[in-house]
Amino acid sequence: MPEVAIVVDTTHYMPRELVESNGLHEVSLYVNAGDRHERESDMPDFDAFYESLRTSAQLPTTSQPSIGDFLTVYEPLVEEGRDIVSVHISGGISGTVESARQAATDLASRKPQRRIEVVDTNSACGIIGLSALAGAAAARAGGDIDAVTARVRAAVDVAKIWFAVDTLEFLRRGGRIGTAQAWLGGALKIKPILTVDGEITPIERVRTSGRAFERMVDFLRARHDDGCDAWVVQHIQAPDQAAALADRGREIFGKEPVFVGEIGPVIGTHVGPGLLGVGGIPSSLLG
Repeated sequence: MPEVAIVVDTTHYMPRELVESNGLHEVSLYVNAGDRHERESDMPDFDAFYESLRTSAQLPTTSQPSIGDFLTVYEPLVEEGRDIVSVHISGGISGTVESARQAATDLASRKPQRRIEVVDTNSACGIIGLSALAGAAAARAGGDIDAVTARVRAAVDVAKIWFAVDTLEFLRRGGRIGTAQAWLGGALKIKPILTVDGEITPIERVRTSGRAFERMVDFLRARHDDGCDAWVVQHIQAPDQAAALADRGREIFGKEPVFVGEIGPVIGTHVGPGLLGVGGIPSSLLG
């Protein structure tokens, strides 16, 4: 068992088998709808959630894990004699990383012989996943907490993610629109392409879904040209387009993606169905 454990929040959206095979530990965010307060990790049926999202007059809300949620995950790992690197969604769009820091401070006061390093990825989704996988690779290789943290931060520094959404309406209604606020109005009829760089950041606007798809291919090609050949495809309720995009990625990289998967309710609440996204880091960071 590696001496350093990797903790992530549920907004990475990697396939379950990849999480388990890499020994990652999860802390769940929450989705709140009406009188229901549900852990995202307990919501495997994304189809039902997104059908409700399409038809509901009122958006669900989302909330970060509590300090207690983090301690529930951290404490058994510390009791095993392990240090922890905790890798999370950007603090610019969620308070998750701050809850992690407070939990780490609390535990350090009681278990000073162990260390917990909290990493803000300044991003979301696939970048959290790839950064955590980089850390897991360093831990498996015998790295101490400094080496594992350095590997995760190296992945964060080079990682990029882009995503096309059908509309800005969900971001506007959910209050997570960031600097893409400037595109509201007539922009609701176009296909925005965004990234996460601390907060939701606009990249460009295109007029058709076909053009948005081709821009995702362009971004994969740019990752290839930059030597970032550990690549991912993510989507929301767009499995056919994601499969087609993965096929184009295989042509570009000559290798399989690290994963292809669907983004879940916490992020989905704010961006809506129809998202298509890509990202990548150098495969050398995955060891």
